[in-house]
Amino acid sequence: MSPSGASSSNLSYLEQTVSLLSTVAAYMRLPALASTGVAAVLTTLLYFKQKALIYPSHMPPNARTNVPRPSQFGIKDFEELVIPTNDGEKLSAFYIRGPKGGRNSKCTILMFHGNAGNIGHRLPIARLLINYIGCNVFMLEYRGYGLSTGEPDEKGITLDAQTALDYLRNRAETSSHKLIIYGQSLGGAVSIKLVAKNQHAGNIVGLILENTFLSMRSLIPSVIPPAKYLTMLCHQVWPSESILPTITEVPILFLSGLQDEIVPPSHMRRLYELATTPTKIWKPLPGGDHNSSVLEEGYFEEISEFVSNVAGDEKS
Repeated sequence: MSPSGASSSNLSYLEQTVSLLSTVAAYMRLPALASTGVAAVLTTLLYFKQKALIYPSHMPPNARTNVPRPSQFGIKDFEELVIPTNDGEKLSAFYIRGPKGGRNSKCTILMFHGNAGNIGHRLPIARLLINYIGCNVFMLEYRGYGLSTGEPDEKGITLDAQTALDYLRNRAETSSHKLIIYGQSLGGAVSIKLVAKNQHAGNIVGLILENTFLSMRSLIPSVIPPAKYLTMLCHQVWPSESILPTITEVPILFLSGLQDEIVPPSHMRRLYELATTPTKIWKPLPGGDHNSSVLEEGYFEEISEFVSNVAGDEKS
């Protein structure tokens, strides 16, 4: 579905989301635009303050306390959940049901968002997935984001993703569902790790990646150029380039905004080339930047076709 095919309300909500997240993207580019002196200071902070740089969960302002609810976007059939992790954190989540008895009603998309904002900011995307594709959507909030407890780091967020998948597998309503893992930016790295570990269980039928990176160390030179010689100081690695080739059983859709100003599009192309799964699909979005790719023509159409091919149009 292209933006021109979306209802005016859907498009308005989506444009608001893109505008909000683009403001955050400007924050992410500040180190790259800073003077050499300021950037040098940022470089010295790379090791000690890198979690704050990589996981700006406080952006936009009030993102830790102000979480939009599904009802604000006209979504009626949903649950607001709190899910415990094995290490004692409590994760907030939304489970949103698609049309009962419709196509893909036995399919659930597990969404992992980028490194800023919260799950409420991505509700317009979830709404379009539900209305256009007819699937269910599960949106997990990472630790230290939104209303979830804790502090974010690679180990913890990896556990959070596994917690979400286990929840869906053990929940009576979704235990028999076909699952599609969908990650944007940082969420793509989260998704790659999760699918690689769980691909043999059989119920993960697809992986969707949008504007994600080869690894955090590979990304640093683009975001903080003066730190390019200090990448080994980065302990939040997210090594997607080495993990992705181990996914051999799950089809992958690559959605790449060719105007991405945060993650160089070459990262996505290289990930596509590294993928060894028998089914991999490359969808370039010529005008899409890091956050506006969802507005590009063909974005939701490509996801819909992918879901239909890997999950089938089933009725309950």
